[in-house]
Amino acid sequence: METQAPGNHSPPKDDRSTQDNAVENWLPINGSRNGKWWYSAFHNVTAMVGAGVLSLPYAMSQLGWGAGVTVMILSWIITLYTLWQMVEMHEMVPGRRFDRYHELGQYAFGEKLGLWIVVPQQLVVEVGVNIVYMVTGGTSLQKFHDTVCENCKHIKLTYFIIIFASAHFVLSQLPNFDSISGVSLAAAVMSLSYSTIAWGASVHNGKVADVDYSLRASTTPGKVFDFLAALGSVAFAYAGHNVVLEIQATIPSTPEKPSKKPMWRGVVVAYIVVALCYLPVSFIGYWAFGKSVNGDILVTLNKPKWLIALANMMVVVHVIGSYQIYAMPVFDMIETVLVKKLRFPPGLTLRLIARSTYVAFTMFLGITFPFFSELLSFFGGFAFAPTTYFLPCIMWLAIYKPKRFSLSWFTNWICIILGVLLMVLAPIGGLRNIILSAKTYSFYQ
Repeated sequence: METQAPGNHSPPKDDRSTQDNAVENWLPINGSRNGKWWYSAFHNVTAMVGAGVLSLPYAMSQLGWGAGVTVMILSWIITLYTLWQMVEMHEMVPGRRFDRYHELGQYAFGEKLGLWIVVPQQLVVEVGVNIVYMVTGGTSLQKFHDTVCENCKHIKLTYFIIIFASAHFVLSQLPNFDSISGVSLAAAVMSLSYSTIAWGASVHNGKVADVDYSLRASTTPGKVFDFLAALGSVAFAYAGHNVVLEIQATIPSTPEKPSKKPMWRGVVVAYIVVALCYLPVSFIGYWAFGKSVNGDILVTLNKPKWLIALANMMVVVHVIGSYQIYAMPVFDMIETVLVKKLRFPPGLTLRLIARSTYVAFTMFLGITFPFFSELLSFFGGFAFAPTTYFLPCIMWLAIYKPKRFSLSWFTNWICIILGVLLMVLAPIGGLRNIILSAKTYSFYQ
């Protein structure tokens, strides 16, 4: 397919000075193209499979069997399609690569409008994920502690979140995506492992006595709001698009061997792993516990103890890696503003202060608002739906301009309509559940 770019766009000439190039290479997302296709695979698994998978059985209990299976499979297909579009659009202009999500947005919508459309949504997604992962890491550490030491003194969740955050004050100093590839690989392995434990332990325990598959809520408004919240939780689970261009930026590219080929190979492998994690956890977790399942499937499971303790530590390792994957584009934005706009000198001191401040900020918000399932559904609908489900489709229509009423045109408009509905409706359910949780919640307990 030939690129039909908007008429007022042309590839810019590289007239940057040596100093500008040095600044570019210092930034987290830079021109060092050392990535391999398997980097793409495990970075995408780490970005995609995270806290969201543990809440999927709970989402199933809000949706029921029919709607739940449909939503899960449809989301997998739609997000794989929109991810393919982003991989294709990464270097659709000869001699240029869109290494950041907002750069693609600027090309599609214009310099200023593109920034205003993409950056706020991308920031909400990435900062939102980092806050939720603070809660997830702390919750999993607490669950591990309580499982291996039942008679020990109760320790507040706040302290576990602080312990989890302490690792990020160190890891956040790793300069770029290539430098966190080891952490990301470990996280990807952990995600497959604890997902397997989650559904394997559910099978091992079998159905609970008098398992009930009716919807969680008993009133009609409750059912509607739960349905909307569940949509947000599913949207949160498919969130890897926010860092896909930044991941692809690490892969070398030539006209003969464009980066989209190895990147797509990695994405396909990643999505197979995603299916192996998401679908069994969702369906088997719901099959075993019905509507009695907890917002975090590992919290519901209690036997065998050593296996559940191990799974919770795997979650901790995984969300350590996921936090870094999502934080890296935020670090890039912060450091770009500080160095390019505010003219701070690039260096270790700047990186130490800027990144540590960000980690402390997400830790504070995670400690203050640890409503795990509710946070997932609110952030999932509010920001993940646009960047994952329909923004790539709008960009595709704006740039490639497929023929009206063609298959590509229809497919993209269907994704856009479903995505907009998700964005509008899902946060309503999530916000309602946050309000209900807040009524009974005591802060900093």
